Formats: sequence, C-alpha cells, structure tokens
Amino acid sequence: MNTKIKKIKMIISDVDGVWTDGTFYKGTDGQEFKKFNVNDGVGVAMARAANFRIALISGRYSAATEYRAEELKIKDVYNGGLNKIPAYEELKKKYNLLDNEIAYVGDDLIDISVMKKVGAPIAVSNAISNVKEIAIYTTKTAGGYGAFREAVSWIIDQQGRTKEVLKIMESKILSS
Repeated sequence: MNTKIKKIKMIISDVDGVWTDGTFYKGTDGQEFKKFNVNDGVGVAMARAANFRIALISGRYSAATEYRAEELKIKDVYNGGLNKIPAYEELKKKYNLLDNEIAYVGDDLIDISVMKKVGAPIAVSNAISNVKEIAIYTTKTAGGYGAFREAVSWIIDQQGRTKEVLKIMESKILSS
C-alpha cells in the first residue's frame, strides 16, 4: 500500500485528452460532438463506491462536457478556464481538503500548475512528456479509452481497497 496515496479523498480530472482523445467534431451550426468512453463512467461509479469526491476542470468550454458530467451526476464542473488554479483552490476550500488529499489526472501544459500542487499527479499515456515527468503514475490507457477509470482503479489498488470497492459495486448492481 502506498502511504502517499492512502490520503486521497478527491480526484480531479481534465477532460479533453483524458476523458476524450482530444478530438471533437463541430457542425456548421456550431454544435459540438465528443466521444466519451463508457469505461470512464464506470470509473466514476468506482470512485463513488470508494467515497472519493470527483471534479472536472476543463480549459475549454464545451456543452458536451457539461452534458456528460450531468449524466454522471458530477456536480463540480469547471468548464472553460485556462488557469485551473482558481477552480482547484475553490474545490479545496469547498471540501476542506489539503493538497496531499487530492489526485489530478491530466495530459497537457495547462494541467501542470495543478499537478505540481496535488498529492497524486497522474498522467495519461498520451500526455506530453512535461506532464509525465511530474506524474507519480502514468496510465497504460490513452485518454478517451478509459484512462480515467484506470487512474481511479490504480488509486483504489494503492490504498489496498480493491476488494472492498468491488464488493460495494457488486451489491449496488445486485440491488438495482
């Protein structure tokens, strides 16, 4: 068990490049489409079963991001601010958390400022090298292909809670 990871109570994630592969489609009417992976939704369920708070901080505004977050009942969504520190500080204050109680999953330059503050900076496999250098873990899975779920699984595993969380998830599935 990793004692540093043991303290994690919240997982914050970037969206484009982590929950998506960074691609988006824009129609002539301005409507935007993104491809999200169902495995990351399972990652949210796992995070909830482990009692982690979840937040998204995206540098670029997207209605598709808001819709996906709503669908997954993620209430803390900061959508469209290149400087992610104000959102990060607001979340820390809101939930009375310390830096070492937060994990952050990122992939690009605008994630570095937050990754340098948190207790568990995590990079996705398709992250730029500057992000991977800061990370204490780099997923094997690329953004848009279940990397968030892998990050959540890794944290739970490092906390020695995999069996406990799977049991909680199984009981929720059986009772639905």
